[in-house]
Amino acid sequence: MRTKPWARRLRTAGLAGVVGLGAVLVPIALAGTAAAATAFTSIVVNQGNGNCADVPGGAATNGLQLIQWSCNARTNQSFTFTPVAGTTDTYTIGTVTPGGCMDISGGGTADNAQVIQWTCHGGTNQRFRLPAVPIGGATNTVNLVSVASGKCVAPAGDATGSNTGLVQLPCSTAPGRVWRLPGLAGGTPSPTPTSSTARTFTNPLKAQGPDPWLTYYNGFYYLATTTWNNTITMRRSATLGALATAADQSIFTLTRPNGAGTMWAPEFHLLDGPNGKRWYLYYVAGREPYDLGTQRIHVLESAGTDPMGPYGFKADLLDPAADNTWELDPSVMQLNGKLYLLGTYYNGSQPNFIRELSNPWTAAGTRHLLSTPGYSWETVGGGVNEGAEVLQHGGRTFIVFSASHCSTPDYKLGILTYNGGDPLNSSSWVKSSTPVFQRDNAAGVYGPGHNGFFKSPDGTEDWIVYHATTNPGGNCDLNRSTRAQKFTWNADGTPNFGTPAGLGVTLAAPAGEPAP
Repeated sequence: MRTKPWARRLRTAGLAGVVGLGAVLVPIALAGTAAAATAFTSIVVNQGNGNCADVPGGAATNGLQLIQWSCNARTNQSFTFTPVAGTTDTYTIGTVTPGGCMDISGGGTADNAQVIQWTCHGGTNQRFRLPAVPIGGATNTVNLVSVASGKCVAPAGDATGSNTGLVQLPCSTAPGRVWRLPGLAGGTPSPTPTSSTARTFTNPLKAQGPDPWLTYYNGFYYLATTTWNNTITMRRSATLGALATAADQSIFTLTRPNGAGTMWAPEFHLLDGPNGKRWYLYYVAGREPYDLGTQRIHVLESAGTDPMGPYGFKADLLDPAADNTWELDPSVMQLNGKLYLLGTYYNGSQPNFIRELSNPWTAAGTRHLLSTPGYSWETVGGGVNEGAEVLQHGGRTFIVFSASHCSTPDYKLGILTYNGGDPLNSSSWVKSSTPVFQRDNAAGVYGPGHNGFFKSPDGTEDWIVYHATTNPGGNCDLNRSTRAQKFTWNADGTPNFGTPAGLGVTLAAPAGEPAP
């Protein structure tokens, strides 16, 4: 009997409590002659819980209280730090709203005065000092100290959850009152590196690295890929290029009978759990020896906020009403206050699905059809939509997915655009009629796909990670390498991924990496 196209999908082997106010806060300016402060743009990440300062909905409303929210790629989490003339560590902090500034409401000095958005006026309640707070293993960590009150920006009640309002509280070095500014490089605001000092890198980041997932967190890049065996591994480095020589570390060994091996497509996401922020690591595995029909999605939970764990098994993330086929390529999406699982399955073809979650490890209902392969560019070697990944920017939500069979050189990326309505309805998503990222024969890049997205260390750039092969015939095994490159945005708000760069091509490193 002739093998079905889907059956050829062989990826063969070859925070802590408040510290007393007596703690020393180190000024950002170094000893000796004070350096002039420099403007910079950055996200503002709470060191204690991993959430980002956020202008709710990106609204322009005066008096709107700022909140902490799960970090994402939206502009309402990007803040512009403008130095106050004649100072070395005092800034006004601009919001996404033109002419809007971070402000202590009413200029009050009392605890719990709200941190709001207000028209910039330069008063002391819109001026903030950034004394550095040294924390082991982290960089660019500061207090945000109001010049008017001498108190610090913090989540109300030191809460760790998303959607918590920001207020001012007495300053301390407790992690919940410390913020990390990725755009503030080297302990002092730094200008954009010149071409003579800028760091560069070349692909690949991992020679045998199919189905990559990469993120930047607390000063390090973390990368996990398909192993095809019973281990989940991860490597980390302080620079993107150094991932190529970083050692893989085993972070979990699969032992459960219904998920004992053939580990594919790991992804780890920092989400709200019952004990605060935790990393939830989603992966595919099945029975041994390899049996495609038993491949299912499973999830681990970290003990703390280190992406490398330790991890414990959390759940088999099975469809509660239709656990009747394999499910692959898990990812998660947060949209309109809800959490969703994305994946792919077999129904005679291979479409993408979406399923609502009640928490990071529990389904809230059965899967719904998201997208089906229909265009000719989606059906080379077999009709396939898989590897769905969310991309959110400028208030818009996209899902980028892989199309055509993974064993062909025509494996490529397509895109869905959310047009409102219930995300569980396929009619709420519009598929572009042409692919957005595909093979480049001249560069020797074939089968680019199964991607993810990450931000540069300073939060100003968007990057794509993906796998590809140099084999003109294509590969769907371990001989696909992990690659990354920067992408931009079109005038209409859609992503522009360009063309895949060839191996060995020198690329500028992500913005915010330290100069070499």
